[in-house]
Order: sequence, then C-alpha cells, then structure tokens
Amino acid sequence: NIPANAKWTHNGVTVAGGHGKGDATNQLNRPLGLFVDDDQTVLIADHLNHRVMQWKNGDTTNGQVVAGGKGKGNGLHQLFHPTDVLIDKETDSLIICDCGNRRVVRWSRRSGTTQGEILIDNINCYGL
Repeated sequence: NIPANAKWTHNGVTVAGGHGKGDATNQLNRPLGLFVDDDQTVLIADHLNHRVMQWKNGDTTNGQVVAGGKGKGNGLHQLFHPTDVLIDKETDSLIICDCGNRRVVRWSRRSGTTQGEILIDNINCYGL
C-alpha cells in the first residue's frame, strides 16, 4: 500500500552494469530478464554475452558470472542468448530460459558448478 501523501523521488542508484556495453564483470550487453531475490541479490540474463550475471546486495562494482559465460553454444556449460532467469529456492538453483538453444535449463547455485541440466528441450522460451 502506497500512502496518499507519498512523494516520488527522481534519484536512482545503479546496482548492475552502468559502464557501457561490454563483457567485463561491470558491464552488460543487452540485458533482458531481471530477478531480485528476498536478500536483494540481483540476477540478470545478459543476452548478448551468453551468460547470467549476479550482483549481491551492496556490491555494485562488479558482478559475478553464475551461468554460461563460456561463449555462445549448445554445450551444457554454455548459453545462447538467455532471455530470463529466476531462483528456485527448493533446489537452490537457477532456472534459465536459454532462448537461442530452445531450452530451459537448471544451474545449481552451489560453488563449483560448471554446467547446467536441460529441463525442457525444443521450446520457444522468452520468459519464465
């Protein structure tokens, strides 16, 4: 509920990217899907970099590649034009719409994960 006397402020804070188009960890290239978790973790499907980036609450300087980022391709360690992402709390994993590969994949959020698994194959997926 928004109070009737609430005032809009025009000041925003950049929490991801903001350093021009590119593939460094402080840059994005056509970001599409955005997911913000309860703990303010921000996940972004970085479409043209073929990866999913994560920013933890408070760290706005550099993101972390949490899925893909190994060039575009159809290997289980790669993504091809991801369009959306969300967190599945029950399995502690990411669910990713891997549009260019026509599939939905799951990537564990556990440290050391290097590839995903296909949940749904041969599907036009743009959003979750």
